[in-house]
Amino acid sequence: MTTIAPTAGLSIAEAAERTGLTTHTLRYYERDGLMLHGVGRSSSGHRVYTETDLAWITMLTRLRATGMPIREVRAYAVLCREGDGNESERLALLQAHRARVLAQLAEVTEHLGAIDNKIGIYQSRLETVGV
Repeated sequence: MTTIAPTAGLSIAEAAERTGLTTHTLRYYERDGLMLHGVGRSSSGHRVYTETDLAWITMLTRLRATGMPIREVRAYAVLCREGDGNESERLALLQAHRARVLAQLAEVTEHLGAIDNKIGIYQSRLETVGV
């Protein structure tokens, strides 16, 4: 466990506010092995988040928001913690996720087109009636 001076980073409440996550989620990320490295602690034992921690949490949030399963996020975190030499595995993991996100985006775009079509139909009808 790393001990950091209290002024060297953010408390868990401050990190939660900056990231838009709850303190519970931040603790979960740490407990479940999703963090890049262990979160430092102050001399009093409180978590102290660095800018590097916040950048990593932002990446985790983006991966989760785009539907990456926790097991894949964990695998990605493990690969990153292992350091240089496994970039091809990291790349493959992210490329596979990107392909899934692009497929979802195409599907949502198609659905949006159908909604826009219906909106156009109703707008035309209302304009014809003079409403």
